[in-house]
Amino acid sequence: MPSPQVMLDQTRLNRIRLWMDSYVEQRKYAGSSLLLHHKGSEAFFHASGLRSVEENLPFERDTLVRIYSMTKPVTSVALMMLAEQGLFHLDAPLSEFIPEFQSMQALIPGAERLDQTEDATTPTLHQLLTHTSGFSYPFNPGLLPAAMDEQDLIFKPDQGLLADRVRDLASLPLAFRPGSRWEYSVSIDVLGRVIEVVSGQPLDRFYEQEIFAPLDMSQIGFSVPAGAGGRFASLYTPLSGDAMALNSAELGSDTLRLVDHAGQSPFEETTTFSGGGGLISTIDDYAKFTEMLRNRGVGNGHRLLGSKTVEFMMRNHLPGDIASMGPQSFAEQPMEGVGFGLGGSVVLNPSRARVPGSVGDFSWGGMASTFFWIDWENDLTAVFFTQLSPSSSYPSRAELKAMVLAAMIE
Repeated sequence: MPSPQVMLDQTRLNRIRLWMDSYVEQRKYAGSSLLLHHKGSEAFFHASGLRSVEENLPFERDTLVRIYSMTKPVTSVALMMLAEQGLFHLDAPLSEFIPEFQSMQALIPGAERLDQTEDATTPTLHQLLTHTSGFSYPFNPGLLPAAMDEQDLIFKPDQGLLADRVRDLASLPLAFRPGSRWEYSVSIDVLGRVIEVVSGQPLDRFYEQEIFAPLDMSQIGFSVPAGAGGRFASLYTPLSGDAMALNSAELGSDTLRLVDHAGQSPFEETTTFSGGGGLISTIDDYAKFTEMLRNRGVGNGHRLLGSKTVEFMMRNHLPGDIASMGPQSFAEQPMEGVGFGLGGSVVLNPSRARVPGSVGDFSWGGMASTFFWIDWENDLTAVFFTQLSPSSSYPSRAELKAMVLAAMIE
């Protein structure tokens, strides 16, 4: 239960302004914004720097950003909304919805070739939700990621119908037997296709009708809204090569090298509805989503999920922490002392995670260094926006959580 005595010290919160400004001054981030809600009311907002260095445009409250993997909690909520209707159970095999996954093969341990496989069970919806399915991402190490990279299987916004990309994925083996390991993956993109099959609607329409409209989220979607291109932030990277090479250490001479911008962005003509990383949003719209979760399924006077369902989603669904599941993948959060729920990570032990926070904190981030968390104990939600890829470039998330926690005074 939330602690009613906790207050936010404004003097201490103001340290965050200086921290955000310093990231801009040091050319780590072009710009950023932070929005905190405490006990359901706005407690802090600050925006710093630029959404476009080249055009000298300020990073503002209505700036649109690529939230990438912060799309995953939205997809997880959508799936659970359908589960609440009794349309399936979470132990259902993926092949019940997408027949191409009927007969699965998994790479044998220590495989050196893609054809060194063994029979494997079809992953369940629950395994997809928790990244224990055997799927992967092209930027992870290993044979399957290399094959995915060769086929550019990462569900970019301009890669055609979601059904076609999922069918391509089904032609590849799993990286490991489902349930045996944790590996960050495109599994939530696959669940986006499951949502389409079960609902009979394209993913963008289901989101709009069932989540965005009820929560009054008018500035979120898979494409930049018509006429809003001027508010769309540019994407930068400090890397000399691919900005999505999340494990790369190839730093370039420019810490803010332009990668994607309004007028030439695939997000302006989206054809692939990526449930794992395809949404763009303003900070206020995403805060409405996080506040709905903090309020256990209710937002803008509408109940999207039952309170017990939300509590179920935000429990740890792994046998232990992520680190105990032998991960071989990039992750945007700590793995020690942190478990995984449905759509995000769950803090089990802040000291093991080495990041100040509360037991039960639920969070996730995006490739462009965006981040959110829900602190149940202190009745707080936080949404941080910026546009720098990869998210592993700087320890901004840990630093930010430490400063917010330091401002909580009893």
